[in-house]
Amino acid sequence: MALDDTDRRLLRVLQKRGRISNADLAEAVCLSASACHRRVQRLEAEGYITGYVALLDARRMGVPAVIFVEITLTTQADDVLDAFEKAVARVPDVLECHLTAGAADYVLKVVAEDTEDFARIHRQYLARLPGVAKMQSSFALRTVFSTTALPVNG
Repeated sequence: MALDDTDRRLLRVLQKRGRISNADLAEAVCLSASACHRRVQRLEAEGYITGYVALLDARRMGVPAVIFVEITLTTQADDVLDAFEKAVARVPDVLECHLTAGAADYVLKVVAEDTEDFARIHRQYLARLPGVAKMQSSFALRTVFSTTALPVNG
């Protein structure tokens, strides 16, 4: 089912304030509480809303360093891609893994305590990933901005 303007308003509010009460959400988007609840249930059932999370502060959690790792594999054979993807999904410090078009095959977003901790992650996990031919790491000096909110156009 296509999204209408009310659905889009709901999604915008929920992306920013996931713990908002149904009554407050209904008021924010000018719906009755029951209509709001039904719409949110439909958006969940149709897969527009895939879950709810608590976003943690990386500094307070002791992993303020963000490192982007570009990985080039020895080949792009399906079995090598599959083995790499299964293995990298088990690395606890990797927040994101993207198959890319360009110079590298994959780009990882990794968090660490500091450079020494990243050296441990590299030695213990990254250097052991299957099919890796080349790896290049870039440390983020400062996060200018970050969001988890997707654009809700229309």
